[in-house]
Amino acid sequence: MKYFSRQLGLGFVLGFLAFAFPAQAQEFRLGYVNLDRIIREAVPAKNAQAKLEQEFSRREKELQELGVSIKSAAEKLEREAPTLSEGQRTSRQKQLVEQDRDFQRKRREFQEDLNARRNEELQQVFERANRVVKQLADAEKYDLILQEAVYVNPKHDITDKVIKALNTAK
Repeated sequence: MKYFSRQLGLGFVLGFLAFAFPAQAQEFRLGYVNLDRIIREAVPAKNAQAKLEQEFSRREKELQELGVSIKSAAEKLEREAPTLSEGQRTSRQKQLVEQDRDFQRKRREFQEDLNARRNEELQQVFERANRVVKQLADAEKYDLILQEAVYVNPKHDITDKVIKALNTAK
């Protein structure tokens, strides 16, 4: 019985080695792309960010001015509250609450619009980056390219190549 189990074990080892040697004869090419670096360093991503800043800067400035205006109105009401009649104070408080509610609504709308546009622009950058990654994988015969990982050996990081290709592509 011992002889049979030893022969069976030896058969498994030899079978494994028979399959392992051909696999080792071919080189497995692995690459990794850091999307955060692409967003920070690639020209198309920087252009998208500049476009968003230009598109939303006026609205952002208006919101900041409205916030300052509401704050100064609140400070003025606080200073003048002792000299105002109960009706005037209540009226101005209601007006201030309504202005603040309107400000909060406008700020939420601004954030939603900004996030939607940012997602649109980043989606375009990611699509271009994915096309570049696929071209690079075909050209350099990569078997697998990852975009997210817990740890990556720097020798597998091809982010610089992708950024360079994105910066030169139109």
